[in-house]
Amino acid sequence: MADNYLEKRMEEYRAGKLSSRSHRPIRSTSLKRPSLPPLRVFVTGGACGIGRAIVRAFRDEGCYVAFCDNDLNAGRTTAQSTGAQFYPLDVTDPDALEGALDNIVSRHGDIDVIINNVGICQFKPLTETSVEDFDRTLATNLRPVFLTARFLARHRSTLDTPNNYGGRIINISSTRATMSETDTTGYSASKGGVNALTHSLMMSLSPWRITVNAISPGWIETGDYTKLSENDHTQHPSQRVGRPEDIARMAVFISHPDNNFINGEIITIDGGMTHKMIYV
Repeated sequence: MADNYLEKRMEEYRAGKLSSRSHRPIRSTSLKRPSLPPLRVFVTGGACGIGRAIVRAFRDEGCYVAFCDNDLNAGRTTAQSTGAQFYPLDVTDPDALEGALDNIVSRHGDIDVIINNVGICQFKPLTETSVEDFDRTLATNLRPVFLTARFLARHRSTLDTPNNYGGRIINISSTRATMSETDTTGYSASKGGVNALTHSLMMSLSPWRITVNAISPGWIETGDYTKLSENDHTQHPSQRVGRPEDIARMAVFISHPDNNFINGEIITIDGGMTHKMIYV
């Protein structure tokens, strides 16, 4: 076959010797995002920032949403503005956290989606980081991932009728799990643990068709977005700093029933920063 075959075919087309398929009617497809069923959702650390955006996103989808937080004022405000159920508690108290989960199950029969969002950042020099600082970071950022997953597994094992939806656990990790600045010892360790637990729990929860994924945010501005500088934005390949809603949209997407083949993934949402080569 001659190397200029395609050129000759194009010439024939332009001369009218070949029919075009472009005149055939094209079936229109809707680009509307499919909505969620009325899922039962629990969010840790849902009073502010990313957690609040997640609470609002699922409520906007018509889901029942409960969340916990130790910030009473912010929690009440979020509950009033979204219609979500607020459980005031500290996740480092296992009895309190499991008590809230048990209350939800008692009232609503099951939990379809758990989003482990709660997290604290104690950025201190290594020489000034106490054992108590380190332990509290792990107890806040990492241990609830284990506790909520264990609760859901134990509950599902008691059901006579399986949950047809299956389930979702979505853990909020961080790009600091794989890249760091100085003085982030406990935080980075906790997020590395979140990533490891994500694929471990994927296997353990597979019998109940519960998928487990993590979202790994980069810079998500939860304060005054208007105070960011031009350099703050333009350093990102996406040309902007992230917003809490960027993470919330992914959580909703993962939770759609059709997306249960997404499993064991660490989904990075950082405007491209972790793939940007930087030399100083």
